[in-house]
Amino acid sequence: MTNIASRPTRAASELSREELLAGAAELEALVAATAPRLVAMVGVTAYRIAFERPRAAMGLQAEAIGGRPVWVLPNPSGLNAHYKPADFARVYAEAREYAERL
Repeated sequence: MTNIASRPTRAASELSREELLAGAAELEALVAATAPRLVAMVGVTAYRIAFERPRAAMGLQAEAIGGRPVWVLPNPSGLNAHYKPADFARVYAEAREYAERL
């Protein structure tokens, strides 16, 4: 587990584009060095900006990071009120099941 930006914020919108791009480059290098089964990104908005993929949606991504598959998940922050606990459980379980099959 790691953060794409090294400072705490209340919302992804508080992070600058430059911070997200720098974090993406660091994450790409970390993933290439450690080769996890799956990269699970929490928060589609930050993912879109950091990896310059403005049309990205939740779920398995077509593009890899550091040669590894990527699954974008909703952020469990209280600010993400349209996801209920059962929704989080379902989508996180889908990502786990995919990773286990790799």
